[in-house]
Amino acid sequence: MTITELLYKYWGFRAFRPLQEEIIESVIEKKDTLALLPTGGGKSLCYQVPGLFLEGFCLVITPLIALMKDQVGALNKKGIIAYAIYSGMDKMEIKSILDKTASGLVKFLYVSPERLTTDLFKAHLPHFKINLIAVDEAHCISQWGYDFRPPYLKIAEIREWFPNSPVLALTATATPNVVDDIIQNLQFKNRNIFRNSFQRENLVYMVLKEEDKLNRILSILNKVPGSSIIYVRNRKRTKEIALWLRQKGITAGFYNAGMTSEQRDETQKAWMNDYIQVVVATNAFGMGIDKPNVRTVIHIDCPDSLEAYFQEAGRAGRDGLKSYCILLWENADLSELHEYIESSYPQLEIIKKTYNALCNYLKIPIGGGKEEYNDFDLIHFADYYSINPTIVFSSLRLLEKEGYITMRDVMNEPSKVIFKIGAADLYHFQVENKKYDHFTKALARCTTGIFTDLSPIREDQLALSLKLQTAQVISLLLDLQSMGVINYQPRRDKPGIILNSERIDERYIAISPENYQIRKQEAIQRAQSVTSYITNGDICRSAQLVAYFGESNALSCKQCDVCISKN
Repeated sequence: MTITELLYKYWGFRAFRPLQEEIIESVIEKKDTLALLPTGGGKSLCYQVPGLFLEGFCLVITPLIALMKDQVGALNKKGIIAYAIYSGMDKMEIKSILDKTASGLVKFLYVSPERLTTDLFKAHLPHFKINLIAVDEAHCISQWGYDFRPPYLKIAEIREWFPNSPVLALTATATPNVVDDIIQNLQFKNRNIFRNSFQRENLVYMVLKEEDKLNRILSILNKVPGSSIIYVRNRKRTKEIALWLRQKGITAGFYNAGMTSEQRDETQKAWMNDYIQVVVATNAFGMGIDKPNVRTVIHIDCPDSLEAYFQEAGRAGRDGLKSYCILLWENADLSELHEYIESSYPQLEIIKKTYNALCNYLKIPIGGGKEEYNDFDLIHFADYYSINPTIVFSSLRLLEKEGYITMRDVMNEPSKVIFKIGAADLYHFQVENKKYDHFTKALARCTTGIFTDLSPIREDQLALSLKLQTAQVISLLLDLQSMGVINYQPRRDKPGIILNSERIDERYIAISPENYQIRKQEAIQRAQSVTSYITNGDICRSAQLVAYFGESNALSCKQCDVCISKN
């Protein structure tokens, strides 16, 4: 079957988008490949099609758990076996997935970068048959990038095990320096770059100086019908602005990382299905969301970088129709942006104390806690230790970037169960423990694969079928777990933190002064690029953006605020 036939069979498309076919053919020819495609450019097909075409399985490395879950679900619906592994999963579940992958039963394995260095993953490497290593969000490997992640630097170590497997690196936001870093750090055999223009002719970029931002937003939404995203930095303001818009007759919801998974899902579904026009959100919203008819993306706070702005604004107009990317600003916003960057880099002593307080808060002793998932409420932690929440968040982010911890936003993991004993032993257990006979039989019937995989269950539905209270079902599950009959993983719907290695004394926490200063200086320079973009009223907005990503001689768009003012 050809790649075009695969495309039609599984995705229903008769032709590839620009550059997709060339990228896929390059990978099939075993060439290391860097694909620079703008947001919405169809990056996932560039590894899914060759991963399906080639013998073996495709290893996909990405930090985006939501994207993993979406793509694994979509592939499974097509009859393609795919799994995802990320921090916070049960070790038994991870081992089961890795065993299946080593046995050749899996076609796509999605992993977060920090999983690559675990002993369990390394132990399975000799048994893998990887046809392609796909590195999504590849800009994370560069210390010049706006979202540098140290675990990405470990990816190249996998190549020693699979010298004939090509690497496909994909990103929508890479400056020339970042491109060089990606090629070097992933140990490309040859420089091989496919670059789609970052210029999107259907997007109109507008930068408007405005003191009364809310009424300007209302005016925009009334003039431009269709779906809209409004980005703000502050979680509290997402709700305040959404409620204000509702009072003005605009259907709006809000979305931020502090909400429960149900609340976020409800907002997202309502917006995706056009029940509400607007989502007011922090940057927690958008990854993996592909809604074609977004007509406006409005920023009312200055973004931290042009990379982040370009990616968020690029969620507009994916259907190719004219759409608007609008940034509203006033003078105070520029100074607030630079103050925000400064506050994002606390002193090393503060970072050390935050690490120590975190471990005490989670009751993790020295030498313990490695790879254990812990529910974590940042606001409660900050109140408990009387630390400014922004300082806490910034300290934790720096600890994460140095590889000490992994932070997780609100998880939406259903409860899961697996029988630790076989059917014969279960029968003997039921005979000897009549109290649990009826319950274990119902549990065994509730889902397929419960003897081989950690399988999702709903305690409330199980309770309903057995005419019990949900609390009684949970109590029975915990009893069976304590007796070694099952492994029960209760539902997770809170943010979490994982220590990537055992807790160490805070004195040994080290953040390289060079790296700290380099990253801070880079963040300051990125903020200055944002300031330059906002205040430069002489050069076309689109031309400014694509020039930042290394495209010279871009034509004026003739429709942004700068081009309109000139004409």
